[in-house]
Amino acid sequence: MAITYTSGEQVEVYRFSLPATILIPLAAIFLQAFLPLRVPFFAIFDLPMLVTIAFATARRNPMAGLFTGGIIGIIQDSLTPHPIGLFGIAKTIVGFGASSLGIKIDVENMGARFLLTIFFYVLHEVVYFVIGRGLVGLHIAWSWPHELVSGIANAVLGIFIFMLLDRLKQRI
Repeated sequence: MAITYTSGEQVEVYRFSLPATILIPLAAIFLQAFLPLRVPFFAIFDLPMLVTIAFATARRNPMAGLFTGGIIGIIQDSLTPHPIGLFGIAKTIVGFGASSLGIKIDVENMGARFLLTIFFYVLHEVVYFVIGRGLVGLHIAWSWPHELVSGIANAVLGIFIFMLLDRLKQRI
């Protein structure tokens, strides 16, 4: 098996239309805030994080991923009773990491997307836990089995969300 190097010129970079860039994250945040109230099982999913990963890997620009994650996280924070900034910081790190990895590896592959989503979900939860518990003093419980199962559930849902968002991508 040959190992190939993908230069920066060979990586396809995408963008989304302005309405999609605004409405998709807002819909994800709205659904994340209100759907678990009606369907408690839905609380294990993190739609804004999945949208952050999808946008960041499509754009393949670390600064765009950083800002996308930060803005989505801050808006999500505004709808929670927790201090503003917890989701903002966690999603900023996820957006930056996802866009940086999107440059280096093939993120169009479903297997890679599945593994990336699990990795970034666990990273998001670790950052949220460390900041929430260490800096803010929230009483947050941590359970590795729960976080891994949630990561797998988010990765499965993420595959479908990524396929839907792939239809809205516009090549630059």
